Amino acid sequence: MTRMSLIAILVVALLSPASVARAQGSGVDPDRLGKVNFQTSCASEAQARFTRGVAMLHSFWLDGAIKEFTEAAQVDPGCGIAGWGVAMAWMGNPLAGPPSAKGLTEGAAAVAKAKTMGSKTQRERDYVAAIEIIYKDTDKIDHRTRAVAYEKAMEQLTVRYPDDREAAVFYALALNMTLNPNDKTYANQLKAASILEKVFAEQPQHPGVAHYLIHSYDFPPIANKGVTAARRYASIAPAAPHAQHMPSHIFTRVGSWQESVDSNRASARAAQEAMGVNTIGLRSYESLHAYDYMMYAFMQLAKDREAKALMDDVTATRKLNVDHFAGAYALAAIPARYTLERGRWGDAAVLTVSPSEIAWDKFPQAESITWFARGIGAARSGNVADAQKSLARIEALRDTLKAAKNTYWAEQSEIQRLVVAGWIARAEGKNEEAVALMRQAADREDATEKHPVTPGALFPAREMLANLLLDLGQPGPALAEFERSQKNDPNRFRGLAGAARAAELAGDRDKARGYYAKLMTLAATADTERPELTQAKSFK
Repeated sequence: MTRMSLIAILVVALLSPASVARAQGSGVDPDRLGKVNFQTSCASEAQARFTRGVAMLHSFWLDGAIKEFTEAAQVDPGCGIAGWGVAMAWMGNPLAGPPSAKGLTEGAAAVAKAKTMGSKTQRERDYVAAIEIIYKDTDKIDHRTRAVAYEKAMEQLTVRYPDDREAAVFYALALNMTLNPNDKTYANQLKAASILEKVFAEQPQHPGVAHYLIHSYDFPPIANKGVTAARRYASIAPAAPHAQHMPSHIFTRVGSWQESVDSNRASARAAQEAMGVNTIGLRSYESLHAYDYMMYAFMQLAKDREAKALMDDVTATRKLNVDHFAGAYALAAIPARYTLERGRWGDAAVLTVSPSEIAWDKFPQAESITWFARGIGAARSGNVADAQKSLARIEALRDTLKAAKNTYWAEQSEIQRLVVAGWIARAEGKNEEAVALMRQAADREDATEKHPVTPGALFPAREMLANLLLDLGQPGPALAEFERSQKNDPNRFRGLAGAARAAELAGDRDKARGYYAKLMTLAATADTERPELTQAKSFK
């Protein structure tokens, strides 16, 4: 594939969902959105639009859903449940974080309008009452507390209306909204999956069921359970760009990189069908999210040329269509991955928080990524002074997150701080301290789960611990850590290459041969001859 043709494909993935919705609107073929059955008391024409809106909502095609729900209310002024749909859509991606400031304002207005319009059934009024929890007393009650209360309200809906499959599906989504990322029993996720699997058996073309099953299983020990849903979701809702991207969450978890690339390219094609014009410099946060997954996959396949074309296109971004964390995260993560995954420490050391037009103060957890990459790059390049500056900035961002009670991302920044401090200690010859810091980072990272906003850690801490041990001439312990890392992050290029080299230096030639063979298989379609591949080919 030529660089220009690749860019042509990649540009498509940047198309704004808002513009997609405007281009297609109510003209979207319902059969290309999946099959949902959410019966209401609305008039028949309004019901058709409402149903299409729910199908879009289940695939996070949020602007399109708002349009459909709004038009349903216009067709039938008594269709108050349409306001519930608008309020649901204004939550944004409920698994990525709380609604934006605008989302809170618009969602509250939608709830108020729904109550004013009224609903003909108690069931519909119960739906409106449940979503109102997300938008009520936002100045007094934190988002998580409101989300947990919303989850309980949805549970009550399923008890009150046991035959309402949509209530069950939205309850499962709520369980994923409120999961504890440090819970290694995966209680909420497995409870949600149990609900969804039952509905999937009854409604195999339901987009929300397939979608939320992927989220429920998006964790290393249970990821294989999600492969079926991942391979079906795209065909269930081929018109929805997010339905093409979402399977890559599972493909990433199981190390199926080409399927991940194909999934995200299909998402780009879906966007191209819906829109033919892109605003220069304006990027969709959802497309950038897909790009981050694609970059991660390219790095594992050693497709560095394709990765460079993608990164060049992404760095042309000046602003986001929606001021959303997922977009800011991707803008920071993509160039960081491109440098760290290839071991380009000097390039990593000079990364900048970019573009300047993004309100980075709103996204300290995203900015922390850039300083993490800079710190590693500087320390591994021997520039301790610059690495210390990066360390100080990570600490400041961590403290900002702590003050905001954003405990999950504060912990991620602390893990990043430990890693950078470990490489600084190594650069200063404090080897025992370096190993202790890196081991602490690895243990703390293992105790948490990745956020769905990311395909994976920029550089798994345990894999870095293994690299450090290898650097210190301890190939046996390094091999053990490489193998342990692969349980959470399977089929990674640097993980396999490191394990092969560690086995070779430890004198285990059979194991080295096996890992080098896996590396060659993984990179069979590589467009770049990385040094690790040269080494693998020469191993006898």
